[in-house]
Amino acid sequence: MFLPNFTSSVLIALLSSSLVLGSPALKCLYGACSITSRSLPSSQIASQLGPQLSSTSSIFGPDDARWTNSTLRFQGLSHPRIQLVVQPGQESDVATIVQYANSKSLPFMATNRRHSLTLTVNDFNGIEIDLSLLRNISIHGTSSVTLQGGVYSQEAWDELWDAGYVTTSGSAACVGLLGPGLGGGHGRWQGYYGLVSDNFIQLNTVLANGTAVAVSDQSYPDLFWAMKGAGHNFGIVTSAEMKLYDRGPDTWYYKIYIWNQTNIETVFEQLNAFRKNGTQPKEMAVNYGAFTLVPEISATEPILWWSFAYVGSKEDAQQYLTPFDEIEALSVEDGNVPYPQIADVTMTGASSGLCVPGASHNHATSYLKTWNATAQRQIYNLFAEKVVENAQWANSSVVMEDYSHEGVSAVDPASSSYPWRQFTLLSYVNVDYDVNPSLDSAAHAWAEKSKDLWNAGQLNEVVATYVNYARGQESQQSMYGASLGRLRTLKAKYDPHNRFGYYNPITVS
Repeated sequence: MFLPNFTSSVLIALLSSSLVLGSPALKCLYGACSITSRSLPSSQIASQLGPQLSSTSSIFGPDDARWTNSTLRFQGLSHPRIQLVVQPGQESDVATIVQYANSKSLPFMATNRRHSLTLTVNDFNGIEIDLSLLRNISIHGTSSVTLQGGVYSQEAWDELWDAGYVTTSGSAACVGLLGPGLGGGHGRWQGYYGLVSDNFIQLNTVLANGTAVAVSDQSYPDLFWAMKGAGHNFGIVTSAEMKLYDRGPDTWYYKIYIWNQTNIETVFEQLNAFRKNGTQPKEMAVNYGAFTLVPEISATEPILWWSFAYVGSKEDAQQYLTPFDEIEALSVEDGNVPYPQIADVTMTGASSGLCVPGASHNHATSYLKTWNATAQRQIYNLFAEKVVENAQWANSSVVMEDYSHEGVSAVDPASSSYPWRQFTLLSYVNVDYDVNPSLDSAAHAWAEKSKDLWNAGQLNEVVATYVNYARGQESQQSMYGASLGRLRTLKAKYDPHNRFGYYNPITVS
């Protein structure tokens, strides 16, 4: 979850109309270029591959009107070199595309909403497999739902809610549902039901060799374990069957405070008292906030914006919020809305800056166990200094998230490769600005300094990174933790040529 506000710009570097492997422009990943190199014009690829695909599929290049919508990314620092877009019309098309690409030694990368933050996608040069046409949602009785790979959170929320159900997802309305889940997947229902990946029943997956398989506890159980936390490294999920739950109360209560910076220590000390080391009630689904500059309040002094979302009524939530009501606020807003609208009122909806693509997000992130009020003050002071120092950074934010953890803790850690169940807080600084390479180095230094302050305040805890928030320059150990050794063995087994090597890749050696 990010809270940006920025303008769009198209940044994809378009090369020639040929895909040339082994050329100086292509970075060979871990021996991938040992496969025979060859050059094929895009028109030839279309004429060869097109007849093998379903009639609802599409193949197009940069001159097509659909190109921008299919290649523009949220992260403006990401520049994968996409030469051709293939949109499969049916799940079975994905295996055909991968088999064709392998036969021609062409790199491929699957996308949906293109909201990832990592810069490792910059190593890509090849065919984008855009899953956005695969949008079916199929409810099976009262216990499970199958969602195709192109489904995104808001449409899942709406359709399931209207049918009387919910499933786990990320917290941003516009982001694909399965992408975050392959890296674990934090979200508002995790206090009840665990991470998104904890709710996978079966992943219909295309492997690196183009084979379509059903991955579950009964079929490819070792791969199922790997894909629940590191799934981007092992296959393309064309659809997933997930656990389904009754939707619960008709409305959620939310409350938003804006506090002056003088209250930072008081607020974070009270947050620690409320959360009791991550054991807060599951009904308080999430509380999160940000240091951000609001010119209507002050042009030079950032504020602390903080929200709470409760599964139920104001009356039931009030017992947890009274201590925060007693901290003098600049403003307070509250209300009750159905679950599918909670993102809209708490800054992660489809119309929020979070869902606008194209700006640079020079970020750094760290998992935490507790809020260190001293570190929070240091990070705020640095933030205040930087946003005043350079007006181009005025839309930046320091974001801090605390999802209820009961459901995550209840899951056996050995059941998945997700490694960090002991960490309960997500934090990151998002230096947000219109694309300007001259600012990149300074913005990166600021982000890293903030991360270092967070980590220094955690009393010698291991440095841990949520893989979905990773920049891609963190160590593999920090992203995959104690699972890394087994993941490397499985990577060698299922993807020996590293065909899935563009999202925070796991190296075999």
